[in-house]
Amino acid sequence: MSPSWHALRILSLEDDPNDTELIQGLLQSEDILCEVTRVETEAGFLGVLEKGGIDLILADYTLPAFDGISGLKHALRLCPDVPFIFVSGTLGEEIAIEALKIGATDYVLKTRLSRLATSVRRAMREAGEIGERKQAQEALRRSEAYLAEAQRLSRTGSFGWNAITGEIYWSDETFRIFECDPAARPTVDLVIARTHPDDRALVREVIDRAAAERSDFGCEHRLLMPDGRVKYLRVVARASAGGEPGVVYVGAITDITERKQAETALQDALREIKKLKDQLYEENVALKEEIDKRSMFEEIVGESPALQPVLTRVGKVAPTDSTVLITGETGTGKELIARAIHKRSQRSARPFVSVNCAAVPPSLIASELFGHEKGAFTGATQRRLGRFELAEGGTLFLDEVGELPPEAQIALLRVLQEREFERVGGGRPIRVNVRVLAATNRDLQRSIDAGAFRNDLYYRLSVFPIAMPPLRARREDIPLLVEYFIDRYASQAAKKIRGIERASLDRLRSYSWPGNIRELQNVIERSMIVCESEILTIDESWLPVEPGEVEHGAAPVLKMPPAEQKRIIEAALDATGGRVSGPAGAATRLGVPASTLDSKIRALKINKHLYKTV
Repeated sequence: MSPSWHALRILSLEDDPNDTELIQGLLQSEDILCEVTRVETEAGFLGVLEKGGIDLILADYTLPAFDGISGLKHALRLCPDVPFIFVSGTLGEEIAIEALKIGATDYVLKTRLSRLATSVRRAMREAGEIGERKQAQEALRRSEAYLAEAQRLSRTGSFGWNAITGEIYWSDETFRIFECDPAARPTVDLVIARTHPDDRALVREVIDRAAAERSDFGCEHRLLMPDGRVKYLRVVARASAGGEPGVVYVGAITDITERKQAETALQDALREIKKLKDQLYEENVALKEEIDKRSMFEEIVGESPALQPVLTRVGKVAPTDSTVLITGETGTGKELIARAIHKRSQRSARPFVSVNCAAVPPSLIASELFGHEKGAFTGATQRRLGRFELAEGGTLFLDEVGELPPEAQIALLRVLQEREFERVGGGRPIRVNVRVLAATNRDLQRSIDAGAFRNDLYYRLSVFPIAMPPLRARREDIPLLVEYFIDRYASQAAKKIRGIERASLDRLRSYSWPGNIRELQNVIERSMIVCESEILTIDESWLPVEPGEVEHGAAPVLKMPPAEQKRIIEAALDATGGRVSGPAGAATRLGVPASTLDSKIRALKINKHLYKTV
């Protein structure tokens, strides 16, 4: 044996130098290139062993101060992989057998050195095979350690399953995933028992199909752990054409719980984003509608005694969260009062949403107010937020609330009482924080008597009533309103208007204004269109004057519904300190004879003394 990379390094434990030279010469004659180091003491022997770099040990059995058995034991302790051959002339059979039991590789008698080369070659061949096997085992051990660590990091275990015999093999990571004792015997029943009850049918179907069809399979399912935790698994397996009887599957099990939780969190976040996006879209639509709507005017214009009590009541109720019912004829500016209440409230930074109940078909009013779910009715192709949700945290103004159909009145009453509602087609109550302001030009008391309006809803809405006076009751404000509208429409028409003709202003003051401020606004805008000078004039045909209207222009207040009469008279008494007659009395302010007003006060059971000031 002659290794190609270096000469064989031999340690000779021998007290006779001649024997060492003889052995070296014999090996070289057999083409075994070698380098021999001779030692004869225990200290020298240990020194070489500790230094290392020895391929073979040849040892005599008997030395003057040392023996081969002791040397063998030192060699087995310090370099167990180095072959140890006894070469001795005094080694008996019993001692040789003992040496072999202890760990010697072979023994050769000095009287038969012809066997030495053969023994050396066999010993070195066996040592090489043992070394290669140990290297392979170490490589396998490292590979298994790397695989186990990779499985632990990736939370992926492996398994083998014989679909015929039912025998199952699990890796350590698979045991950890299932949280089972590694000493337990994995079985299909154990897998089913650990599977979430809702997924057991699926897993059983996959297992039965794999056993029957002998094809690859994969699925996702959940585990229900003993402490109630839920794990999500991804299982894949491939049929292997192994040597075992039956169909053997080799597969992987991955714990995807964190991924599923992340996906769920992501889906929740996306749903929340979509919800906020939809809400923002709906709010933008509502805002655009509000921007596109042209109010009668942006600010309340007027200083008349009839208007002042209204503004006072607005200032008192605005900071509260009370429901307000604003009554008055069409065109008196009820929505403007509602906006003024909102702007002066603690909700001013939140939306002001307005809905005209009379403009929405009865069949759609519930959807308009409370929204609807997708598929709630024909044409409901997607979920839509109602006005209550759009007004969350802010104010909802229900104009013409007297036009609500009975079904909508019931739903509105529930919102006012319980602060919750359900979308059309939905079954989940939705809590709401909205202040409700309502307005109507109807006499709701008459509607209640006629059965068209709920009595309980009326009292819920009219916690704080405000009666908006008609324009004919506040004629002192007409010049201010005219000036305001002239400035507004002159800017829009790019015209320079210095004022209004005196006769036209008198005509405006004397007109009864059945359409109130909205009608006045339209008359000014119409006049601006046809005006060709710097002085605005009003066409007489647009303002028909009825006999006696100039003298008794305010008398129509007596033709109002009793509830509105009472509110207007009480407001006038409050403004005049309870005075009825005289230049500063309520009768003068309302434009009715004092005797007539006294009769009306008694008929309406108004205590005028409550308004007297010291």
